[in-house]
Amino acid sequence: MPEPISIPVAAEGIKMTPENKCDFCTNSLCCHYVTQEIDTPRSKYDYEHLLWQVSHDQVSVYKDSDGWTLIFETTCKHLQENGRCGIYEIRPQICRDHSNDFCEYDQPPEEGFDLYFPDYESLLKYCRKRFKRWERG
Repeated sequence: MPEPISIPVAAEGIKMTPENKCDFCTNSLCCHYVTQEIDTPRSKYDYEHLLWQVSHDQVSVYKDSDGWTLIFETTCKHLQENGRCGIYEIRPQICRDHSNDFCEYDQPPEEGFDLYFPDYESLLKYCRKRFKRWERG
């Protein structure tokens, strides 16, 4: 995921509020990925399936207090060049429900993850540690 950009709000003399916060986020951070909750992996087979998934470009997986989630880094088709939503009035409910009280702009999401595997190598290392007999089938 893209790193949040630090913008000198005080220098502009504008107080950031939930109503205007998205105006400060010039990268539209929340519009550059899709997440999908998944069942907690338990078996070697489950982890092999995850290894296959994170072998694809722009796919990663994490675990946090809510459970396990796949991340697909991809840009919303309705995001306009100015960072605004092109279908704002008819946007999906999940977009309407998204709160910016504490969001990607405030802190990189990875800082809240218990486990994070951005690629095959990092997940394989974890699998080898978790399953002592990983290589032996």
